[in-house]
Amino acid sequence: MKQLSAKEVKKTNYPERVLQFGEGNFMRAFVDWQIDQLNKAGLFNGSVVIVQPLEQGLGDVINQQDGLYTLILEGMKDGQAVREKQIIESVSRVINPFQQKDDYFALAQAPELEFIFSNTTEAGIVFDQEDLLTDELPKTFPGKLTAFLYQRFIHFNGDDTKGMTIIPCELIENNADQLKKCILQYADLWDLPKEFVTWIEQANQFCNSLVDRIVPGYPKDKAKEIEAELGYADQLIVVAEHYHLWVIEGDQALADQLPVEKIGLNTLFVEDLTPYRSRKVKILNGTHTAMTPISYLMGLETVEEAINDPLINAYLTALLNDEVLTTLPMEADELQAYTNSVLERFENPYIKHQLLSISLNSIAKFATRNLPVLLEFYQKEGKLPDKLVFAFAALLYFYRNEQKILKDDREILDRFESLWLNFDGSKDSALSLVHSVLSEESWWNGEDLTKLEGLEESIADLLIQFNQVGMKSALTSLLGAENHA
Repeated sequence: MKQLSAKEVKKTNYPERVLQFGEGNFMRAFVDWQIDQLNKAGLFNGSVVIVQPLEQGLGDVINQQDGLYTLILEGMKDGQAVREKQIIESVSRVINPFQQKDDYFALAQAPELEFIFSNTTEAGIVFDQEDLLTDELPKTFPGKLTAFLYQRFIHFNGDDTKGMTIIPCELIENNADQLKKCILQYADLWDLPKEFVTWIEQANQFCNSLVDRIVPGYPKDKAKEIEAELGYADQLIVVAEHYHLWVIEGDQALADQLPVEKIGLNTLFVEDLTPYRSRKVKILNGTHTAMTPISYLMGLETVEEAINDPLINAYLTALLNDEVLTTLPMEADELQAYTNSVLERFENPYIKHQLLSISLNSIAKFATRNLPVLLEFYQKEGKLPDKLVFAFAALLYFYRNEQKILKDDREILDRFESLWLNFDGSKDSALSLVHSVLSEESWWNGEDLTKLEGLEESIADLLIQFNQVGMKSALTSLLGAENHA
């Protein structure tokens, strides 16, 4: 079987206008796909040159395939399961700066380069006091980028028209602001000229962004079957869902440079992405966290199984409509459309999203994703949100029954194990356990949740109910009570 390459597939070559840190599945299925779509519509005329952020990576394989790879989009579209495949041509090459340092810095002299995108994981945007500017390559991603930008500043004599538009895709809040802060710290640490700092501030545009697309990646279990279907070998097949959202804090000039709206892509240029971040965290991520312990303790294993369970489906619909959406200051129609899209994504028959994989670090996730909703609802309505309190109680019960399979901070797991040893099914033992958990301020963003009137008793009653009748019966009772209220 022939290997996918430019020898087998005619590839259009474009000027290298994009520098990208990160060659992984997500960026190839998200950013590089969008650039490819723009190119094929005649609206960008640019390729992506990728910098491999770690010494070991996919760079050699990508170069062997001349930057070509197959993207398979699978999922729900307008209520139907749809599968599409396409060859992505937007990547020109990959540079491994650990082995090709000169090539890396030569890119800084390229006049046509305009954009920098990155996805180096949440731990990638970091400042290291020990990361010095020497003859060796800086260790951190921000260090490498600072050194690159300094070379560009020198080569073009501080020309303000040769600054870059920098759009990080790392999943941290204010990612561009954090990256810029690191660059300025390195400029100070390395005692770089004040003129360079001014150039960074005035000639370069740093845009915070929010990304959203589920990308399972390389289909290891089905690769041979897919290659037989394609008719060629491809070591870089990447699978993703159809849904995508990219929210970028940028002006109309940037939107004109990246005219994605002309081809209907769900990439938005906004003044402030905070509402979109809140919407994603509360509706998508928060729903995942809320449903996981309930669904798993009902014997379900994947998100698809959960959303297709009538009881879980009814619960999630009520949770979102009655509680979560009331805390989001956006137009009702927009929120409902996004909610519907999330529920449709959960139904994706192609993606087997394991509930246990979502359960990683559930305490911290609940504190970040769900607790703000609980507190905002309580402050606004003057009462506790029943469905979210149910999820909170299920989370605590989850940490009783699934100690051997849960992955969380060892201290948290040991604490729960100790607390559950003293639970004997009585109201007093339930209250004691709940009080200990809710008063653990370090778990709950510094909040003492025992001060929230009625929360301790509500959760304690639910723990007793779970213990006596099981999760499914308890959830049936909750929804029955709601329907007859």
